[in-house]
Amino acid sequence: MKRPMKSILRKPEVHPAYTRFSLINGQHSLKKAAPDSYIEYAARKRHGGKLLYFNFKLAKEMGLIPQKHPHVMNSQLSRKILETFSLQIINEYDIAHKTKISPQDILPHKYMATRYLQLQHPDKRGSTSGDGRSIWNGQIEHEGITWDISSCGTGATRLSPASAIEKKFFKTGDPKVCYGCGLADVEEGISAALMSETFHRNEVRTERCLAIIEFPNKVAINVRAGHNLIRPSHFFSHLKQGNYKALKNVMDYYCRRQISNREWTDPGSDRARYEKMVVEMAKTFARVTAKWESDYIFVWLDWDGDNVLVDGGIIDYGSVRQFGLFHHEYRYDDVDRWSTTIPEQRHKARYILQTFVQIKDYLITGKRKSIVKYTRDPVLKIFDQEFNRQLLKNMLYKMGFDKEQRDLLLNQRNKLVKEFKDIHSYFEKAKSKKVYTTGDGRTRDAIYCMRDILRELPISLLKNRALPTPKEFMEVIASSYANRNDKKLTSQKTKKINTFLKHYLSLISEIEKLIRKPVHQLLLELTMRSALINRYDRMTGDSINWVTEHILRVKENLSPQEIQKVIEDFIEYQKLKPAAEQTLLDKNNKIERRTASKVKAKILSLVREYREGL
Repeated sequence: MKRPMKSILRKPEVHPAYTRFSLINGQHSLKKAAPDSYIEYAARKRHGGKLLYFNFKLAKEMGLIPQKHPHVMNSQLSRKILETFSLQIINEYDIAHKTKISPQDILPHKYMATRYLQLQHPDKRGSTSGDGRSIWNGQIEHEGITWDISSCGTGATRLSPASAIEKKFFKTGDPKVCYGCGLADVEEGISAALMSETFHRNEVRTERCLAIIEFPNKVAINVRAGHNLIRPSHFFSHLKQGNYKALKNVMDYYCRRQISNREWTDPGSDRARYEKMVVEMAKTFARVTAKWESDYIFVWLDWDGDNVLVDGGIIDYGSVRQFGLFHHEYRYDDVDRWSTTIPEQRHKARYILQTFVQIKDYLITGKRKSIVKYTRDPVLKIFDQEFNRQLLKNMLYKMGFDKEQRDLLLNQRNKLVKEFKDIHSYFEKAKSKKVYTTGDGRTRDAIYCMRDILRELPISLLKNRALPTPKEFMEVIASSYANRNDKKLTSQKTKKINTFLKHYLSLISEIEKLIRKPVHQLLLELTMRSALINRYDRMTGDSINWVTEHILRVKENLSPQEIQKVIEDFIEYQKLKPAAEQTLLDKNNKIERRTASKVKAKILSLVREYREGL
């Protein structure tokens, strides 16, 4: 007996564990709350993609898959991910040229491209700028936290710099334009996944990569998620245009999200929320920029607030780097302008905060005053104090002191901590004389590796019961960039080394007195903590580029599960928090093929090779 045609054409049932993906369908609360802040696009299914990477850990945090789901992809989950995120907008070019699209491929809901200020655009007011090749897929709530989801590489929007400059709409995939073509590539997806998730594990605020969908010709859709993906530039476009209502809508929306996500407690009135927002932002931006400076993270902040979230999270990993040394004169070349340096990021963050003080006052009084009126606002003092204190905290952390010890030293021996920070900075900021161009910018090399000496000093005290000699000290800190003169022990340099060692020993002695712990036990703890925090094979931007290139080169020889495992193990290995369990060499994975093991060994060697680079 023949089966009825209806049953043959029945759509495969979705596993109950994956039904929550259906909630990510273009709908978003920002649309109703701030109608001037986006453009809507219809979208269609995009065929021919395959899932290259999926962040199981993040998906569990978002409630997209069960907590006990193994980190193994199956056909139903893969299909559901592709159904949800494999899409392309129907843009202005498609409409004008009547691009043929099957009605069955058109998705039921529209997706938004958000408006925000961007320096690359001619008007500098945000009237033409925003998500140029991205859309917001929607949002999902889990355990009281609402997550935003967006995708890069979903088609050319009218908000790209290319459309603003050329004053025309572009076909998605147009080879004559680069950023304006609306596509993303696999390489940037993998490098962003590796770097962003590593940053997250090391308590650096960031958006995170949820999935990478690969298409022919090395293009991809890269899916990102975060608790609140609003940027300062989402506010600044309305401020520059003097659109009070639109600005208030975004501010009210942002404050409500922070309260509902339990980031803040609700202070009550609108005015109290605006006051609270700038204070919270002062503390957050001080902490994150101090973290970036301490960890040598190059983000490229600027006055438009385009490259960071309002909550301090890093976004847009195209120019984000982590340096091996304090290459504090590196600048990224963006054709028509040079980027900020790492030390300048602090000043840009402070200016962004000052702009939010201007916004707060505008919303409360209804009058938009010049930003220079707020140069001495008390909130900026909060930023300065928190930034300076956080820099000291971060240095003590890298030395291996735990939280209790850091707090004791900062509160009771603050002068000594500052003196050590000054002498530490003398060596950390030492640089070569020659300025030269790199593949994407220009720099002068840092010449000393202070992470190495912070790792080796407690070991020397523990093993030899003595600090290194000035000659031994120089042998440890001298990087591959240091020349003969940089390594030469002049009388001034010897004096500086002795001062460094004296202050280091004083800090050990002072904490020994304060906590009354045997010095041997204290040194053992410092050795274990600093060895992990200052790991020799710590990733850099250069190493991530080479690791990504190697993964792409060998991925055809690996199964999807092996690619997933290689990426996950790399991220876990780069988790530099003390007491973290490292799982790169997973002893439970008894069936790992030799090919995958060789790939892991190779990427570790690349990290070691480029450990001092940009």
